Amino acid sequence: MKLLSRALLLAVVLAAVALGGVARAEEILVYTALEDDEIPRYLEVFKKVHPEITVKIVRDSTGIITAKFLAEKDNPQADVVWGTAATSLMLADQAGMLEPYAPKGLDKVRGFMRDAKNPPHWVGIKAWMTGFCVNTKEIEELKLPTPASFEDLLKPEYKGQISMPNPASSGTGFLTVSAILQLKGEKAGWEYLDKLHQNIASYTHSGSKPCKMAGAGELPIGISFGYRGIMQKQKGEPVQTVFPKEGSGWDVEANALVKKASIKPAAKVFLDWAVGPEVMAEYAKVYPITSVATGAPIPEGYPAKPEAQLVKNDFDWAAKNRARILEEWSRRYDAKSEPK
Repeated sequence: MKLLSRALLLAVVLAAVALGGVARAEEILVYTALEDDEIPRYLEVFKKVHPEITVKIVRDSTGIITAKFLAEKDNPQADVVWGTAATSLMLADQAGMLEPYAPKGLDKVRGFMRDAKNPPHWVGIKAWMTGFCVNTKEIEELKLPTPASFEDLLKPEYKGQISMPNPASSGTGFLTVSAILQLKGEKAGWEYLDKLHQNIASYTHSGSKPCKMAGAGELPIGISFGYRGIMQKQKGEPVQTVFPKEGSGWDVEANALVKKASIKPAAKVFLDWAVGPEVMAEYAKVYPITSVATGAPIPEGYPAKPEAQLVKNDFDWAAKNRARILEEWSRRYDAKSEPK
């Protein structure tokens, strides 16, 4: 009987190894810039299929997570980066911090939402885009028009009525500034931002905060991103999300395996799951552009053709020029940033 039990145990262990599974409970540390209200929904899906893996989350705005991750170059702490701007991951890749990995289902991922290398160094899950959050009650009471474009935001009647994310702290802030510089060219882009600065009340260190401020009636207009405004309206706040007629700045929320001396099998299991059909269906409930087609209807509040709303975005240019852009932006406008 003892021999039979030992043989059975050995067979189970060998089967687990052969299947590439996680043979024992394991813990992984995940860095993410996903929104606070997204993470629990997605992790609930993960726990159902992988109860043996404990996921510890470190979450912050894109710029802060990027800075933290890059600062740990010589002693990386995270096992996985999940849902962080592709342009940030490109910086980490240039620093040699990412381990190439092709997750299961990679063949279904859209080409413009993944690293072109084979195997890729980062893989996207969804796109997020600039949207203006407008408090409809405040706009009416102040007798202000609803802005329809970036150009509208320069109108003198909006002086002191707009908040915007600081691009050094916020991925939403950076993708918006990057879009303006690419749409107009750098000279005209900085001239535009100079004029916009005159109407800005404050720059926040969170991409979602301008929308939250608009929803709370602190300011009538917050430059933010589509998801946040749409979710706030669903909760009953008087918020209309406007997608600028020139097109929206955007980036890909992406995942990567962290290069470490010892890479945990559970980290790869997580990355396989993160582009799988179960969680992709969850992403698609509130984001119109996912890296894997789901067939889900476009969530209410987004443009009917969401991909047509995206400006032409040169990710390589944005990543290579990020430090220079942020230095120039800070020199010109940081005096209006809220305290950290």
